[in-house]
Amino acid sequence: MGLSVLEIDGSLGEGGGQVLRTALALSLLTQTAVRLSNVRARRPKPGLMAQHLKAVEAAAAVGDAHVEGAARGSTVLEFAPRRLSCGEFRFDIGTAGSTSLVLQTVLLPLARAGGVSHLTITGGTHVPWSPCFDYLQLQWLPYLRQIGVRAEAYIELAGFYPRGGGCIHATIHPSAAWRPLELTGRGAPKAIHGLSAVANLHTGIAERQCRQALTRLRGEQVSIEVVNLRGRSPGTMLLLLAEFERSQACYFALGARGKPAERVADEAVDALEQFLATDGAIDQYLADQLILPLALAAGVSQLHTSCVTQHLITNCDVVRRFLPVEIHIDGAIGQPGLVSILTRGQPSASGPRVRRPGRSP
Repeated sequence: MGLSVLEIDGSLGEGGGQVLRTALALSLLTQTAVRLSNVRARRPKPGLMAQHLKAVEAAAAVGDAHVEGAARGSTVLEFAPRRLSCGEFRFDIGTAGSTSLVLQTVLLPLARAGGVSHLTITGGTHVPWSPCFDYLQLQWLPYLRQIGVRAEAYIELAGFYPRGGGCIHATIHPSAAWRPLELTGRGAPKAIHGLSAVANLHTGIAERQCRQALTRLRGEQVSIEVVNLRGRSPGTMLLLLAEFERSQACYFALGARGKPAERVADEAVDALEQFLATDGAIDQYLADQLILPLALAAGVSQLHTSCVTQHLITNCDVVRRFLPVEIHIDGAIGQPGLVSILTRGQPSASGPRVRRPGRSP
């Protein structure tokens, strides 16, 4: 690219796609040119796959970026943003690749782009190893709004793995003054809300998921809605959202060919019960996803997660490379832990910013 860049080793920590997505988002937010090597080095099929390429494409469109190495299977990527742009964007992953992960790559940069943006993303909305759309809508976006990030999203068509074909829309409003969060205790339980959904399958499957979850959660204040989703691919999902006085936690499970409806419900309930057995304020997935916006919020944030994950630790490591922020994790992997985030003044995204040799990241 002809300029000094911030070098990121993609095999860092967990060594998966999150290193790429967080680096792309931070490259846009700080206007820092970045070179990623060993992309997804710790995955069975290393390098960029379809959904990762679409995240790169989306980030490049938002940041008017110069990109090298954006090819399927590539393990090296160079990305140099020129400016942030708001507007209307459409991205088609073309597979069952996660629409949620593409949205999470560009939403925060678009919130700092100075105007309203509208996104349409097609692909997978309910796929393994990524947050389903309902998790984003019911858990991630409400907490972003608490931070001060103004965004809404809705689903037009569900796209279940392996066929995909789903479609989501998002509107992101400009926002700059983001607030820290204090999520150290959850308080008394209030209620558990659930969503048992099917697309292009008999409603009875969703009803069986619902009955099994209600049976397992007997004694709790639980309500579960049975829903038929519009979509081009068949699939099922059960989501549980536990509300407390000062926080909430969300878990879901997906169906698959040959997988009984009762097992789908059991997986979601098992995950929620594991959370309830801890004193965590939020689920481990939300803790991971809040690190980046809170690293851009002025002040001190604290998150009591139900489980410290390698994913969380890796994400913190990438954030530290870009931002003048202190992040401390008090807790062992696999156990509840307290994450503390102290910001010390953030760079602006008003113009190109490049790391020079000898400058500490």
